[in-house]
Amino acid sequence: MAIAINEYLNKDLIINKLEAETTEDIFQALSEMLLKLNYVKDSFYTGLVKRESEFPTGLTLGKYNVAIPHTDTIHVIKPAIAIATLKHPVVFNNMDGDGQVSVSTVFVMALNEPHCQVMMLQQLMLLIQNEDVLKNLDDAKSSQELYDIVSKFECNLA
Repeated sequence: MAIAINEYLNKDLIINKLEAETTEDIFQALSEMLLKLNYVKDSFYTGLVKRESEFPTGLTLGKYNVAIPHTDTIHVIKPAIAIATLKHPVVFNNMDGDGQVSVSTVFVMALNEPHCQVMMLQQLMLLIQNEDVLKNLDDAKSSQELYDIVSKFECNLA
């Protein structure tokens, strides 16, 4: 069963040009949105911070770097992806363990089934490997525009 990114999108879980100075600021803003809409438990933020400290999620992609933080399924009530583009890049530790990366877009995966994480990561990797998509996300003027860009992206996984 293929899972499409747009199945987990909600316009209310997208922030355009979030003002944040640290990864914790980003995690706090996105966790609060997810919690308010009953996607996650109170423990989600703490789980996100803990997992990020152990398994960094920053990805160096060139001009538009991305992070894909997530945490254990026990912190999630129902699956969703929260998205934030950042007003100013925020430093994340690089996923490959090699230094740090200034990130401009963050996709927080809140998934309640372990097998979904691998499939969703595959989908997100296809999306973020498309530099035109990343540029459009960076140039977006509203959360609605961000939603439209991501929801219309077709990921073809065999």
